Formats: sequence, C-alpha cells, structure tokens
Amino acid sequence: MPEKRTIERARKDKREGKAPSTQAGEFVREEIEHIREGKHGARSTKQAIAIGLSKARRAGVKLPPPENASEETKEQAKRDTRKAGKKKKSAKRSRATLQALKREPHSTASKKALSRQARTAAKKRSKASRSRAAKKAAATRKK
Repeated sequence: MPEKRTIERARKDKREGKAPSTQAGEFVREEIEHIREGKHGARSTKQAIAIGLSKARRAGVKLPPPENASEETKEQAKRDTRKAGKKKKSAKRSRATLQALKREPHSTASKKALSRQARTAAKKRSKASRSRAAKKAAATRKK
C-alpha cells in the first residue's frame, strides 16, 4: 500500500496537469526509498521501477501499458489498471512477496545503479524523442 504522502504528491501533479508518467514517478521514488531504507530489496533497478509503476496503476494513475513491452508485461499493466480502487489484497500473497523481496539485494537503489539504468534507458531513445520530452518538461515546470 502506498504512503498517504505519495498519493497526495501524485494527486498534486495531476491537478497541475502533469503527465501520468510524472504522477507515477512519485510511486517509483517511494519504492527506491523503501529499498534504501532497507524495507526490502529488488533484483534489479528495472524491477524496483516496475514495482513503483504497478503501485501507481493500482492507485489510479492512468498510465498506459508500454508499447514495446512483452505481452506478459502488457497484460500485467492492464490487470493493475483494473485493480485500481479495489482495496483488499490477499494478505498471504502480500506477505510472501515481501519475504521474497527482503532476500534481494539493496544495492539496486544506489546512485550508481540508478544512473546506469537511466543512461541505458536514454540510449534506447532517439535524440528527437529526448528533445521532445525535455521541451514538454520545461513547459510544465514551475516558474
């Protein structure tokens, strides 16, 4: 369950007219913080980001499934979106997931690991795509 503070931040972003990915970023930030605090770990930085995005979808952020992802990932994203608003989760499954994540490394949320992840993600995008995103960000930035 996401923290109240995170949900509030995401709602604020939505009110300000920011993109769903920006709203979801709050949940990813929370997940990275959890790993750094030692609440649990993650096998990779990608997994930590995926957990955050999943939480965002379940919290009601209208985040579409990624176009260039596998069918399984797209299905999971749709499932998460459908689960938005539903409160009760299986306690047994939640506990099992948390126990499994606790056995994973915590170095995946280090500055170095996140930097490496951002760099490889950016490399996959075209210059035009990066430029467009930067201009969009500048347009919605607080003055």
